[in-house]
Amino acid sequence: MIPKDPVMLLSYINTQLRDFYPSLDALAAETGADRKEIEEKLQKIDYEYDEKLNQFV
Repeated sequence: MIPKDPVMLLSYINTQLRDFYPSLDALAAETGADRKEIEEKLQKIDYEYDEKLNQFV
C-alpha cells in the first residue's frame, strides 16, 4: 500500500526506486500506482522526479 501522506510517500517512493525499480514508470506499472498522482502529491511539497537520478529531489 502506497502512503497517502506526502512526506511518507516521498520516503517510500525514493526507497522503492533505489532498491527495486529502474524508473518511476516501472514502479507505477508493476504496483498499479498512478504516476501522475504521485508526481502531483510530491510537487505539493516541492519535489520533482529526476530521471537521471531516478529519485525525487
